[in-house]
Amino acid sequence: MKAIQVDGDELIWADFARPQCGPGQLRIEVAASAINRADLMQRNGGYPPPPGASPIMGLECSGTVVELGEGVSSFAIGDEVCALLAGGGYAEQVVVPAGQVLPVPKGLDLVAAAALPEVFATAYLNLYIEAALAPTERVIVHAGASGVGTAALQMLKQTNNPSFVSVGSQVKLQDCMALGAEAGAVRHEGSFLPAAQQWLADAQASAVDVILDPVGGQYLQDNLSVLGLGGRLVLIGLMGGAITEVNLGLLMMKRARVIGSTLRARPIGEKALVMDGLRKHVWPKIEAGLIQPVIEARFPMRQTADAHALMAGNETVGKILLTS
Repeated sequence: MKAIQVDGDELIWADFARPQCGPGQLRIEVAASAINRADLMQRNGGYPPPPGASPIMGLECSGTVVELGEGVSSFAIGDEVCALLAGGGYAEQVVVPAGQVLPVPKGLDLVAAAALPEVFATAYLNLYIEAALAPTERVIVHAGASGVGTAALQMLKQTNNPSFVSVGSQVKLQDCMALGAEAGAVRHEGSFLPAAQQWLADAQASAVDVILDPVGGQYLQDNLSVLGLGGRLVLIGLMGGAITEVNLGLLMMKRARVIGSTLRARPIGEKALVMDGLRKHVWPKIEAGLIQPVIEARFPMRQTADAHALMAGNETVGKILLTS
């Protein structure tokens, strides 16, 4: 099979050994994959795949089932599916545990479905499982125009959770508000804290309950300042740095929790639970037209380098797809 591989500074579409389909797995003929920021990190040597995972980039895909491993009865040959991967999506075929695969939601085209698995699984895991978000609780979503951000905002709207975003531009802020955010701040204009405090004051609310943060470092102190009693800060990325200072007294007085979370290296069983949650709670909303993947651009797989460059420019809203 063909796959995108790293050759020095270049990305090449070249022959790669076809993975074997083992018990509990299925093989997908890939129709599309999608870019995640983790792919750029892996390409530069900063985010190696977990042990046993494919060395090929690509954390999600959509396509058609072409082979079933022993014991797989939940899918059939020819089913159109999308899948959460530990790697391997930038290829003609991929093998994945059946628990990480879902049917394409009714009414959504096969290619667009590649925009769903990674970001919706990440948002669902961290908001509703890790943070145990309850209806009406207030949420801040940093990097709100990202793939995870655009997924989170739509889910929050459906679960009656008012949201505030930090973003990179006024255009992105307007896009996020169209998806359900009530207010936000542009990071180039200074700290998000004053705007978040004004949002709370306008709503006669005292504090934020949950913060979903892929930034880390530079945001930590302001996050803790706006977080309420018993609040939860879920850290899912380190775009703003890994090292910072923290007021531990504030953390204690607020009885706040800082939750570190990653998805890629979790056991198959944990990923399957997340996918089950998506199928039960999110897929019906997609099929009803209440939630949809936000797609910035589509590139042929052979133009992956151009797709990476677009993401690195930080001007996108939602997902960038790679089509076979």
